[in-house]
Parts: sequence; structure tokens; C-alpha cells
Amino acid sequence: MNWYVDVLKKYAVFSGRARRQEYWMFFLFNVGISIVLAILDAVLGTSILQLIYAVAVFLPSLGVAVRRLHDTDRSGWWLLIGLVPLVGFIILIVFLASEGKAHENAHGPDPKAVPAY
Repeated sequence: MNWYVDVLKKYAVFSGRARRQEYWMFFLFNVGISIVLAILDAVLGTSILQLIYAVAVFLPSLGVAVRRLHDTDRSGWWLLIGLVPLVGFIILIVFLASEGKAHENAHGPDPKAVPAY
């Protein structure tokens, strides 16, 4: 749960680096919450809960994805490759799942080497 809350605390932070675990744990919690809200919306006959949640976590999701790409020494603009049907999405998944660079890069120090605060 800390991974999810930490990303929300960095609400619109697009600088720095994010470890794989930070990104994928946020993604996992995000999917779980979305499923629960979809079930609640189906029971209530609305779609407002999902819409409110999607709007609320849009910037944190974008921010953690950009920081994850920074960890692999890529620009955040690489997120736009996901707009290319199928191939772009697969390439983006590979980038997000790949190991981060172990050295300091233009986006900051290695997050594995920096102690958590």
C-alpha cells in the first residue's frame, strides 16, 4: 500500500526516477481499485465512481510512468509511442518493464542506491 500512497504524494512530479517495483505496484493497486469501482458502479447502475477515480489518478499515473521511463534513461515523451496501435503499446510495456540504469543519469541518481525517506 505504501507504493500506491507514495505515488499519490508525488501527485504531479514528472522529474526524477521511479523503480520498477514502484511503477508496477501502483499499477496493480490501480487495477484492483478500478475493478472494485466497476463492480460498485454496476451494482449502483452508474459510472460516476470510475470516472471520478480515473480523473483523480490520471496525473499520478502519468507522473510515475514518466519517472519509470527516466529510470531506463529515456525521455518521458516515449509515452506517446503507446498511441501507435499494438506495436507501440508492446514497445512501451517493454520499456516500462526493463531494468533501470544502475548509474546516475540526466534524470537523477539510481533509485535503488538512494535510501528511502
